[in-house]
Amino acid sequence: MTAALADQARLDLPAHWPAALSPRALAAVDAPTPFLAVDLTTVADRYAAFTAAIPGVSTFYAMKCNSAEDVLGTLAALGSSFEVASIGELRMLQEIGVDASEVLYSNPIKPPAAIAEARRAGLWRFGFDSEGELHKLAQYAPGAAVYIRLRVDDSTSLFPLSRKFGAEAHEARALMLLARELGLRPYGVTFHVGSQCSTTSAWRQAVAAAGRLLAALHEDGVHLEMLDLGGGFPARYVERVPSLAQIADTLNAALDELLPYRPALLAAEPGRHLVAESAVMVASVLGREVRAGENWLYLDVGAYNGMMETQQTVQQWRFPLWTSRTDHALVPHLPFTVTGPSCDSSDTMFYGVNLPSTIEVGDRLYIGSAGAYTLSYASHFNGFPPPEPVVVGGPHAHVPAARQVTP
Repeated sequence: MTAALADQARLDLPAHWPAALSPRALAAVDAPTPFLAVDLTTVADRYAAFTAAIPGVSTFYAMKCNSAEDVLGTLAALGSSFEVASIGELRMLQEIGVDASEVLYSNPIKPPAAIAEARRAGLWRFGFDSEGELHKLAQYAPGAAVYIRLRVDDSTSLFPLSRKFGAEAHEARALMLLARELGLRPYGVTFHVGSQCSTTSAWRQAVAAAGRLLAALHEDGVHLEMLDLGGGFPARYVERVPSLAQIADTLNAALDELLPYRPALLAAEPGRHLVAESAVMVASVLGREVRAGENWLYLDVGAYNGMMETQQTVQQWRFPLWTSRTDHALVPHLPFTVTGPSCDSSDTMFYGVNLPSTIEVGDRLYIGSAGAYTLSYASHFNGFPPPEPVVVGGPHAHVPAARQVTP
């Protein structure tokens, strides 16, 4: 065994892998694969840590990354508010009793019918970044409060988001004044530093840009009531990311130093940060082959039914992996290409990942930190079903939707 293989074989589970989702606990779950094992205690713990780290900032969970009813119910019970990107998401929240007046509709471009329905439901705060959207809002939600999305530097994130949305700084002031002319209520400013942001300085730069807009609008007699820090707060996978404490230190200092005044509402829209580490994707090995000297492992879950982010990042996204094999940490490990069950050859998730040399058909692969953008992306491509959520840890009293298992 080479030194590199020996080092890999001795690796322990990542420290952030929840105890309720340990290999031993998952082995006791009697459910057909693929399934997403969810620990709601981790969701609750992440929420508590986030709200404590940045005092005075209200949390609006970005439900697009995981809209499972058990997750939504857990966060709602803890006092979280929510951010939606569609009328469908708002309807899901209404079904579990969330008051629409406590929800932010941050998608900058919305269908007219969705705007009208949301307004009728009691939602009164809408995001925008363009003149066209303002005219829609004035027509379908007259008098509504509006907040502008600024384009900021998101080059240090794994998923940059600035090309599709965000008003340039020099446009934002005029747009907010136009909102006032159209009878809308200039309410706030928001930004997004990009999903899975890797540097704390991105938040400081973004707060500085928002502060300049606050100051400029103040000269126009517009006093904004909300600063929304958006999302981008990273979760822990394999690569190192800034800790919540480091991000909080940067944000707290920026809010103190770079704003002309503090809006009444400071908001944030964490998504991945709250839920990614709360779940493990459990898949079974369907086949093991050697092709042109390369070890291939075929699973019953792939990019199209749960692991799409591995495709979006061109295999640059590394998830923590473990297996059901009792000799996982004892035998030599070999590099494997790990692919999905569909007939599409691009349905391949991992290249060169080290797994036990003894792995075989029927064994299970555990993909950690899989609670974000898995169920929400999953499709029935090729007739393969999306993974089912299975609750294996945490409070269950308010969770009717997911199958509940106590190992």
